[in-house]
Amino acid sequence: MAKTPALDAPTLAWAHGVFSNYYRTAPVRAPERIARREFAAFPFAAETLMRRHATLPTAADLGRFLRQEVPRHVYYSSAYYRRPAEPTMAAKEWLGADLIFDLDADHLRGAEALPYPAQLALVKRRLTSLVDDFLFGDFGIDPAATQIVFSGGRGYHVHVRQERFLPLSSPERRELVDYIVGTGVDPMQAVRTVREGEAVEAADAATVADVERAGVRRPRRGARSLVPPDAAGWPGRTTRAILEVLRRWEVGTAAEAEREMRAFGIPSAEARRWARVLVDDHGAEKIRRTLSLDVARRDLPDELLEAIVRAASVEVQGETDAPVTTDIHRLIRLPGSLHGGTGFRVVPLDRDAIEAFDPFGDALAGPVGAATTRVTFSADVDYPFPGGGVHGAAGGSDELPTPVALFLVLRQEAELPPSPA
Repeated sequence: MAKTPALDAPTLAWAHGVFSNYYRTAPVRAPERIARREFAAFPFAAETLMRRHATLPTAADLGRFLRQEVPRHVYYSSAYYRRPAEPTMAAKEWLGADLIFDLDADHLRGAEALPYPAQLALVKRRLTSLVDDFLFGDFGIDPAATQIVFSGGRGYHVHVRQERFLPLSSPERRELVDYIVGTGVDPMQAVRTVREGEAVEAADAATVADVERAGVRRPRRGARSLVPPDAAGWPGRTTRAILEVLRRWEVGTAAEAEREMRAFGIPSAEARRWARVLVDDHGAEKIRRTLSLDVARRDLPDELLEAIVRAASVEVQGETDAPVTTDIHRLIRLPGSLHGGTGFRVVPLDRDAIEAFDPFGDALAGPVGAATTRVTFSADVDYPFPGGGVHGAAGGSDELPTPVALFLVLRQEAELPPSPA
């Protein structure tokens, strides 16, 4: 739920005015089945208690609510209820719920060390994998029944409204999350034994003849190989990740590969030997081209293979906030509204628009060429806003487009000048 930093009274009043201007003209689209939803909001006030159990039966009601209340954060229920205004879940009578996936920088390994723009870039890369590989791919979800939304904060939400998912219980939704994060998945499913007379599977070469002309031996009977990278589900996904590990070693040095193998727990002498085989003697390239693990006249040793597979499976492990997906009464941020911690719009996106989407330009609460506001930086800032970015040192000041100033003030990285006495 919202992380809402405290603001002094003049700053609250100023931010409320910016939000009010936005909601007077913003075309905030009503969610589907609006009459069955519960709405909730945080006000612009010193106290930050959520007000919930509101009903807004029509799009006109929603518009009036936003214009009159000017909420700092506004949410609606992923669930559908027979009586959404009732104060208890039992009295509301649950009818079903959208399937929600939440990707946020809070939940991604390594994101905590990154600056905010890099966090957003990382989350967007993981979003495309979640959507394409898992939701549209393995789960067969219809893109037309899916809405992708920039949260306005540090991540993205995916709303699935396909009818077959709406009745799922919390444990059933948990199973979907477990699959995405790889719980219980054996990464060695990506490895199989080559049978006598079996054709070579080529990862990069177009035909078996191409492989043989490249000087790569056919795998011997009983040798192991990787499943094809386009295989369904986790086996193919793990093969793709293994090939990326090998590709990384191939373009690096034997010393770098050796260090990584030692980090996997491979003894130094064994790591040094296999680093030479895989890098200096082009064993990694042979595996990538044929998928055969038969290099140096024998298979990779089990401990090395298992270490590579484990590392590769971690690299591709899906990441989503499990409580959001499993909570069948979840409140989710309203698309089209403003995020009270950044001033960014909560932007609905088509799948094809994800790559080009830039929150620093596309999620601003208004055009950057209109009104401006002078702020004093309370921290060093460096953000890629339109027009060359915003850069400043703590204690400095600048006249900025009001939507940009709003972002910095709400994040407590800038302050408004003191009011005249």
